[in-house]
Amino acid sequence: MHSLTRLIRSRLREAADPARAPQMQAYMKSSMPYLGVASPVHKRICKEALRAHRLESFDEWAHVALELWRGARFREERYAAIAVTGAPQYRPFNTRAAIPMHEEMIVTGAWWDYVDTIASHQIGDVLRTEPRRMKPLMRRWARDAVMWKRRTAILSQLGFKEDTDLDLLYACIEPNLDDREFFIRKAIGWALRQYAWTNPREVSRYVRAHRTTLSPLSVREALKNIDSPRAR
Repeated sequence: MHSLTRLIRSRLREAADPARAPQMQAYMKSSMPYLGVASPVHKRICKEALRAHRLESFDEWAHVALELWRGARFREERYAAIAVTGAPQYRPFNTRAAIPMHEEMIVTGAWWDYVDTIASHQIGDVLRTEPRRMKPLMRRWARDAVMWKRRTAILSQLGFKEDTDLDLLYACIEPNLDDREFFIRKAIGWALRQYAWTNPREVSRYVRAHRTTLSPLSVREALKNIDSPRAR
């Protein structure tokens, strides 16, 4: 076991709060138990551990992340794996080569708390730096049989603002317009709502043009911020 993996697991167990764990598990509807580590404490543990143990290569970075992920007995260990992959000091490692690792976490994690972070940060960062290679992949994921990969594609530009590629966004949304899955409908609305901060007129136009195919949930989410002063 890598020393960083051992340190993170040890620190998480030291910070465990058994009184909090059942409520956290119930809230997340998780089959995997929690240790009961509060989010601020978890972030501090990961930050300090990553500062104390420098990872020298892409392979070492990916090894630690996957070791934490695959060997996890508690949900906080998987959150730590995601924290390793998203650590700012290892952003140079987060390239197209890291996509199989992110994909494994998305498919095997299969829940919004994992997927949304990976989609909007790790996948989004690679899309921003390697658009030629990533845009075709996001279009394929938008049609994938795995719902969580479709959600990832829809949310991959969540923080792009004026850099949003509308053709890509709509290419990821439109194959999913008929999907009745809550997490897909919510993702469509969320992606449109975020872009509405940048271009409310375009989001209003898109919603009008697709009113008969967008779900009521997607419409409600998409238009939620249109009348906000920040969106003008």
